[in-house]
Amino acid sequence: MRIRSLGVIDDAVVELSPGFTAVTGETGAGKTMVVTSLGLLLGGRADAALVRIGAKSAVVEGRITVVPDAPAAVRAEEAGAELDDGALLVSRTISAEGRSRAYVGGRSVPAALLGELADDLVAVHGQTDQQGLLRPARQRAALDRYAGEAVAVPLAKYASAYRRLRDVSAELDTLTTRARERAQEADLLRFGLDEIAAAEPLPGEDAELAAEAERLGHAEALASAASAAHTALAGNPEDPEGVDATTLVAGASRALESVRSHDPALAALADRMSEIGILLADVAGELAGYADNLDADPRRLAAVEERRSVLAHLTRKYGEDIASVLAWAEQGSARLAELDGDDDRIEALTAERDALRAELGELAQALTDARTAAADRFAQAVTAELAELAMPHARITVEIHQVEDPDGIEVGGRNVAFGANGADEVELHLAPHPGAPARPIAKGASGGELSRVMLAVEVVFAGSDPVPTYLFDEVDAGVGGKAAVEVGRRLARLARTAQVIVVTHLPQVAAFADRQLLVEKTNDGSVTRSGVRVLDGEERVRELSRMLAGLEDSDTARAHAEELLEAARAGR
Repeated sequence: MRIRSLGVIDDAVVELSPGFTAVTGETGAGKTMVVTSLGLLLGGRADAALVRIGAKSAVVEGRITVVPDAPAAVRAEEAGAELDDGALLVSRTISAEGRSRAYVGGRSVPAALLGELADDLVAVHGQTDQQGLLRPARQRAALDRYAGEAVAVPLAKYASAYRRLRDVSAELDTLTTRARERAQEADLLRFGLDEIAAAEPLPGEDAELAAEAERLGHAEALASAASAAHTALAGNPEDPEGVDATTLVAGASRALESVRSHDPALAALADRMSEIGILLADVAGELAGYADNLDADPRRLAAVEERRSVLAHLTRKYGEDIASVLAWAEQGSARLAELDGDDDRIEALTAERDALRAELGELAQALTDARTAAADRFAQAVTAELAELAMPHARITVEIHQVEDPDGIEVGGRNVAFGANGADEVELHLAPHPGAPARPIAKGASGGELSRVMLAVEVVFAGSDPVPTYLFDEVDAGVGGKAAVEVGRRLARLARTAQVIVVTHLPQVAAFADRQLLVEKTNDGSVTRSGVRVLDGEERVRELSRMLAGLEDSDTARAHAEELLEAARAGR
């Protein structure tokens, strides 16, 4: 892994080998930046504050060996990455402005993809993870992870039913809490629909009535105009000498008919004149009929205006015109049917909710049974590991219980609280020595005991759900003396089947490492390329002497360091 411009690190290469690698150095030397760099390669959160002062960006590059058909390799290839001789080249860049970019196998990818790959490649544990182990939810997750498919299968079924119950309950709550609003809306819709149904408006009726009212309001003027026009076209029977348009056109047509054979042009005009005569006769006939049929009855006008008033009342409330009113009625009918159907919907949802709660009770019981079966094995395995970590008389038990809740689901004949992961409360209890009561680790475990419990849990996981690499960041805090030696020995055993990287202050732990890296600053306070070194021979003895006594040149400390290295070699 290469680190550039990250925190105190200017430019350094960290050579991580198979087996057990210990990272040591003075407090503040930059060991944390090594862990942070690994975290960035694994999809950790990018922060502009990590960029070295004066640099434009920080860059972390790493080469991760993967098995070609492993899930991480398959997922990377799906994202377009290419393997380089069985390895993934991963890099992460953070600009001073806070922008972050990630690359896998030469392809730009979202940082979230690095996190997905990390799930299959690396297990990271720090002091914050120790505190996380104190939370019952984390303890339940640890037990579920250990149980594997025995819990995963019923948990998946439970989670599916739980999500459906949550959706059904939310919809049911919405329907029932809004019952008053829905009833008010339904009453308003019924009133409007009844009002429209009583009026029985017809499509286009408002426009037709408006035209009729206009005609009836001017009936006298219309009749007079039609009569005058008819007289002009057809003449007045009481005035035989009068001249009318029909007579004049007929005379013109006769004049042209007598000579049309002499000129085709004149014949065409004669035909047109004949058409005019026919048209005049038709118009005159229609004018006569219009005048005869014109209704000038005031009572009809009053009826029309009354009907228009009824329709205007509807358009003021439900639409701009009758077409809009009829559209409102259609939509209102559909909405009213929906509201009226809510009672049926509430009944159906209530039945489904009750069925889901009963189903969840059965699935929760299956989860409890699976967890209980795994709990004894898990507790025995962790207890066995604690014996290897200088806690030979310690005993771990796993307590599984439920909390009664009258509004919960029925499990084992009791109503208990439930959540997304079932109804079980899982808690690890520790009895550190014979005669001591088993107490929750959150209350009864010291810092050193908690470190060893977490390491024991991770070692148990390594046997049932292994990952290629384990990273421990000072998880040996609070541990010393013989316990520290046993922690180092157990980490060395774990390194037989996985890569183990440990940031530590304890010489007893570092002595068991296959490779020890020293992080040290230069005089200007930065870590350069030569600031992360692999320690061999005399250099390693010197660093262990410093870690033991703070006196790297002390003969006594050096003798102790050499003895520690020899004991670690023999104890692996």
